Amino acid sequence: MRTTLTIAFAKKHIISNYGQPRHNVKSLVLACRKLGKKGNLDPKDLFHLLIENEPMSGTHSYGFHTAYGRDLIETLQSYYYQIDRELKEEEVLILN
Repeated sequence: MRTTLTIAFAKKHIISNYGQPRHNVKSLVLACRKLGKKGNLDPKDLFHLLIENEPMSGTHSYGFHTAYGRDLIETLQSYYYQIDRELKEEEVLILN
């Protein structure tokens, strides 16, 4: 079941657990929604995977990320930076 991930929820969750956000929460939420829509995944589950390393189906094995889990996290990070830096879909972002 897919649930709604809101900017207010994400910001409140981050502040209550970790203090003031160091990244753009709106861009983070939009990245989770985008991947959720493309991959038919729950955006809230993606948020918790990225923020708290909470397992989703197939993302962890013996406590370590699977190739699928690493791919989801790297895709979320890429979407985050594309959205945050207002890059076009076809622009490739290489992280160092």
